[in-house]
Amino acid sequence: MTGTESGVPRKQRADSRRNETALLEAAAAAFVVSGVNAPVRDIAARAGVGVGTIYRHFPTRADLIVAVYRHQVEACAEAGPVLLTESATPHAALASWIHLFVDFLVTKHGLAEAMRSDDAAFQTLHAYFLDRLVPVCAELLDAASTAGEIIPGIDALVLMHGIGNLCIGADSPDYDARLMVGLVIAGLRVR
Repeated sequence: MTGTESGVPRKQRADSRRNETALLEAAAAAFVVSGVNAPVRDIAARAGVGVGTIYRHFPTRADLIVAVYRHQVEACAEAGPVLLTESATPHAALASWIHLFVDFLVTKHGLAEAMRSDDAAFQTLHAYFLDRLVPVCAELLDAASTAGEIIPGIDALVLMHGIGNLCIGADSPDYDARLMVGLVIAGLRVR
């Protein structure tokens, strides 16, 4: 839904929603390669739209960065319950979700710097991230613990913080964050 001049929300047209989704995905891909300061024209080219379309959806770079971040948080949050129903075991669902979380974390080139800016658009992102993802991680941990597959009593926020710390050096060619996180996932198992 988008707003109108009268303040009454109106439904977004299907082509507008497709353009917005294409823009978010193109921007996310550009951010992986070039960071959050990727040229707008590159993002537009990736999305197959004009530069004006980007500015129509996202008037400022901060608006675009926030939208990409929220889009990816939502995708990660929505994946948890799906993985839990579609995976062979709760531990497999947890492992798959953690890998999605790692992908989310290691592709945020320049986001930390942007979030430290004075731009008001970034002020609520960390709380949004925690509000959406910690409960999903907790649900997956609870399911795997209840199934007797992992060590009981693991705090979701502590686990996510640890995984985040393991991802910090991911841009170094000599460091494999996914290998390190794989060791954590294996270490969660009950022996």
